[in-house]
Amino acid sequence: MGDPKYPRRVWRKPKRPLNYELKMEELKTLGTFGLRTKRELWKAHTELSRVRHQARSLLALRQEVREEKEPILMKSLARIGLVSSDASLDDVLNLNVNDLLARRLQTIVSKKLGFKTPYQARQAVIHGHIMIGKRKIDIPSYTVTVGEEGDIHFAPESKIPEMLEKTKPKTEAVETPVEAVETPVEAVETPVEATSKDKGSST
Repeated sequence: MGDPKYPRRVWRKPKRPLNYELKMEELKTLGTFGLRTKRELWKAHTELSRVRHQARSLLALRQEVREEKEPILMKSLARIGLVSSDASLDDVLNLNVNDLLARRLQTIVSKKLGFKTPYQARQAVIHGHIMIGKRKIDIPSYTVTVGEEGDIHFAPESKIPEMLEKTKPKTEAVETPVEAVETPVEAVETPVEATSKDKGSST
């Protein structure tokens, strides 16, 4: 069990944290999903590693034992939307960290409720503007189940929907009819007409 003062870490650092390509990939993932620190990304990698380890362990079991334990794992993963109901263990092994991060409350709120960036969605979650059913959830990393996804909405006292409505670009351009203004065309005397008039007046 261990000492409760020193709980076991729920994340592991990468083996080569100073690798340039790895750092660029991590920064891209942080910006895409609005993560605050790399520790949140490492937690997702550790959780994904645990799930894939369970799938590999099931593949090593005998057929009858595997048929008994495999539905338990697949049901738990289908409940949070990582795999479909008819998926296999190969689909579990093909999962990546983006699939896991896409099930965070922050990510789903950003896509569903019309936020411009995932960082705006994170602030809304932290400050208690988001509810799932009748519960107010203020944890951005909360894993949303398939059944809860349709119950995500703003809190009744939140003013964020009004702010988002004001910041929406106006797509319908109002066309103002342009009236044709008729400009009077004045008669311009040609030099020939002017000389003929002068001759007539002189006579």
